[in-house]
Amino acid sequence: MQPFDLEFNNINYAVFPEGSETYTIYKDGKEYLQIQKDEGEQWIKFDSETGTPVFETDEEINALGKLIIAYIENPEEDEDEESEESDEEF
Repeated sequence: MQPFDLEFNNINYAVFPEGSETYTIYKDGKEYLQIQKDEGEQWIKFDSETGTPVFETDEEINALGKLIIAYIENPEEDEDEESEESDEEF
């Protein structure tokens, strides 16, 4: 999967999939955090210095996780619609 961008609370984030439902998130062009999908709708943040999981509820992390799942389920819908319109012309 290719990197993609998300917006949350008027802030743009770049999301880089790392595999195993783990993502590195960049904010303002700098590495911000790494998260991984946990059980249900919970996401785990990794400590930036030690790389160990931090098991505390973080609304920003869970919101970003929900946006990631939504993106994966419906990647770039606008582009799909445009290519369908182009196909109809032929």
